[in-house]
This record gives sequence, structure tokens and C-alpha cells, in this order.
Amino acid sequence: MTARPLGAPRPASLRTTNAHPARAVRCPHCHAHPGQPCTTRTGKRLPNPHPARLSAHTQTVACCPTCQVEPGTPCHDHGRPRPTVHARRYQEAEAVARLANQEAPR
Repeated sequence: MTARPLGAPRPASLRTTNAHPARAVRCPHCHAHPGQPCTTRTGKRLPNPHPARLSAHTQTVACCPTCQVEPGTPCHDHGRPRPTVHARRYQEAEAVARLANQEAPR
């Protein structure tokens, strides 16, 4: 066993990548950069992304089956913009993430 100093980064071969796919976009709530976890006002890291970040990620990766918009286009209700995306669009984004995980090399 090799000794390593305290605080040394974990070797890449031992890291697990269980980060939420929503971390790929900037958080509109706390302004966390892509790849970084969401934080509270006091700087505490959150285990899950803010709902606004989930919505922003979903809008960028999935088509909406409810209002028939393409990725990158906000959802709407009969022409009126929505503050978040439709629930079915979240399901589409989860399916996209599952497919990406299955196709990723191991």
C-alpha cells in the first residue's frame, strides 16, 4: 500500500462519476458553473441540483411531448411561456440520460 499525503486528490482510476446529468449546465438559481454542484447561500454543497437547474438541463436535451418543442426551446401552454418544463419532458430527459449511460464505454 502506498502512502499518500492527507488532502491529496483521489486517483482518476478510483473516482466514480455519479454526478447528476444536470450538472452539465449552469444553475440559474445559484449560478454554479457547469460540472460544479449547486450550493446554498452560505456555500454548502447540495447533493442534488436545484429544480431550476433540472429544468434548464431538461430544456437543453429533450423534446417536449406535450407542447411539441425541440431541445433548446422553452415549453409553453397554448402560446404562453411556462416558468418550467412539462412533466413529460423530464421523463424524456431521463430516457436520454439512460441511453447515454448505456452507450458510454465502460
